[in-house]
Amino acid sequence: MNGFCPLASGSKGNSIYVGTETTKLLVDVGLSAKAIISKLEEIQVDPSQIDAVLITHEHIDHIRGLYVFCAKYDIPVFANSETAKAILAQAKAPLKFKIFSTGESFEYGDIEIHPFSIQHDAADPVAFTFKLNGIKIGVCADLGFASTLVQTQLKNCDYLYIEANHQPEMVHASSRPMIYKQRVLSRQGHLSNEACANLLGNIAHRELKHVYLAHLSSECNSPDLALKIIRNMLDQCGMNTEVSVAYQDKVAHSILF
Repeated sequence: MNGFCPLASGSKGNSIYVGTETTKLLVDVGLSAKAIISKLEEIQVDPSQIDAVLITHEHIDHIRGLYVFCAKYDIPVFANSETAKAILAQAKAPLKFKIFSTGESFEYGDIEIHPFSIQHDAADPVAFTFKLNGIKIGVCADLGFASTLVQTQLKNCDYLYIEANHQPEMVHASSRPMIYKQRVLSRQGHLSNEACANLLGNIAHRELKHVYLAHLSSECNSPDLALKIIRNMLDQCGMNTEVSVAYQDKVAHSILF
């Protein structure tokens, strides 16, 4: 498939497909290998055609199926050195790492990839932009604060996958432990709906075609609420950009190029 599709998004597992006719990538493999294979087949991508996996950070909801999936299809894993070390420390199985430098663009096949630093409680977490077929895609989730660097890197994207994790008052009212609440609400945690809206307000432009809202909390957010807040912001900016949710339990609709 020549396109972009969130396969799963949330605390139970994350994975995104980005591909052209000749180069097919996954960003994170946070579900079981079996689930990833099933979701790829659902979008009519042969799992054996995946050329590489890119890892944002080492948390289990981003690498759960990494070892089995990459071993099964002999797929290289792209990560920065600190993330690679953190993954290897879990020592489940050997992996074929290819190390990139955060902040430096590189090419794989006909896709230009730019990893950039984000704030999250991991070793050296990154987000990515992709340039392919004259299109720019931004993938940015699992961050507690949208820095100036983040805003700069996400400018001029045609498609965005951005975190809208929680509504702060719902976090405070939840039954979650205080340590969880403090983590989620911190600058090393996750973006709220309002923080997502503010980020989009700073980077939205006329050529922005579609925004996926990512990593929604099942207890401290709702798709309707997140969509309403983001839609209202875009409307105030005079933008008719499409907005949809990247779901945990089902494949999002694909963007075809």
